[in-house]
Amino acid sequence: MSRLTHLDETGAARMVDVSGKAATAREATATGRITMSAEAAQAIRDGLVKKGDVLAVARIAGIMAAKKTSDLIPLCHPLPLSSVEIDLVPDDGGVTVTATARTTGPTGVEMEALTATSVALLTIYDMAKALDRGMEIGGVRLIAKSGGKSGDWRA
Repeated sequence: MSRLTHLDETGAARMVDVSGKAATAREATATGRITMSAEAAQAIRDGLVKKGDVLAVARIAGIMAAKKTSDLIPLCHPLPLSSVEIDLVPDDGGVTVTATARTTGPTGVEMEALTATSVALLTIYDMAKALDRGMEIGGVRLIAKSGGKSGDWRA
């Protein structure tokens, strides 16, 4: 097995040194879903949740979370994000969230896309929990990345 990049020669945790890597355009997209009762889904779609516009707040929460990823994930590099897009698709059984993060830098934005997706989903739960405490968040995963030494990847 190859040496783990977040451990030094003594086994101590370390931040990977990316100073020698070229800055390239990088993009990552992640997705996830929250399932819920038809009533809760309808209330979200119709804008009738007492806490406010669930989808608008979830979009802002996802963008803010992407910008704070390095504060949340140990050893994650802080990145100057050039773009974060959050797509929310409500339907009769829940909401699918897809987040795309972009930067030009020496390391990828997969964690930013995954964090944005996760926090947007958690925000939907928080705002609609009075309607359905049995909501379920799942399927959070990376679906695409581009740029960097390893090149493009799609699920």
